[in-house]
Amino acid sequence: MKPEESDIIAMNTSAGPILRRSIWTVQAPFRCYQRRWAQVHDVRFLSQNQSDKVLDKYRAKLDQKAKDKGLKDAEELKEAYADKIQEYRKKAIVPGANAPLNAQPPPEPQRVDESIPYQTPPPPEPKQVAPQVPKSKDGIKTLSSFIDVEKTAELPQKEVETIWRLRHVKDPQSLCAVMKTDTFRRITETARKHPQFILPLPREEQGAEIHFLQWTFPSPTTATVLFTHLAEFKLRGEFAQPHTTVTHHMDLADNNGLVLMEGRVMENRGISVDEGRWLLICLQKFYGFEAHSEGAKQNAGRRKKLMEQFSGGDESFKVEELLEEAEKVP
Repeated sequence: MKPEESDIIAMNTSAGPILRRSIWTVQAPFRCYQRRWAQVHDVRFLSQNQSDKVLDKYRAKLDQKAKDKGLKDAEELKEAYADKIQEYRKKAIVPGANAPLNAQPPPEPQRVDESIPYQTPPPPEPKQVAPQVPKSKDGIKTLSSFIDVEKTAELPQKEVETIWRLRHVKDPQSLCAVMKTDTFRRITETARKHPQFILPLPREEQGAEIHFLQWTFPSPTTATVLFTHLAEFKLRGEFAQPHTTVTHHMDLADNNGLVLMEGRVMENRGISVDEGRWLLICLQKFYGFEAHSEGAKQNAGRRKKLMEQFSGGDESFKVEELLEEAEKVP
């Protein structure tokens, strides 16, 4: 309840007649009032008094003017110039002012041809809306938001790679790469088996920092990897904010044999661009490394085993072995 309402209720219960009288006072017509200090004046007296004041103000000047003309006072001056005064009065009268209303000529109507017809104002101009960047249903930018896909598809691989790198060179937080279609298909084949994994990030004199990665496929031509601090993912789960997002575009995979990758490292998330590149190199080691030598095949086998242990929740999974395989060159 508002304070005003409570006050009204209190007045109604304790002083009913006072409240009714106050309400009547508010609704009473204005003519019922008269201020005690108001005074009544005769308007005719005020008008005559004002005229006498004007006459007294100029009487001395009129008397002096009469003496200059050889007359006695202002009264003789008025009689001497009676004809001129009457003439000036006639000139000052507005023609038709004293005539009856039926004798006055009607006012001339306004000429239609000289008037400006009313025109409705023009409708407001629509606001210029910036063109929307094409995105998939999950908000991922499509390749057409970066380049002209049809024209680029007609170019050789070398020119496509140059155009793609120049497209991202101005963004210091950008991650950009070009990948062979066969390599990417090998990576996605592993990614569908192991959509989640962890990768270590070595830090000098601090050991290793573990990061959680997750693969998503928002459209038939895009594949996205989200990198998040493992500690934050354990704390917030699916609401954890990724520090690095990488998207692979497969629009030119069949015609040009290339997959274009673009990503970005978020600022003030504890990860530098170089550290983001390190995570991408580790991802390729575990998901798409092609082994040719005997030693490389053994390394690939151990990495595959680690991914299977992690995906299956095997307790024999060891972070020390993960760090060792991540630091190996092949």
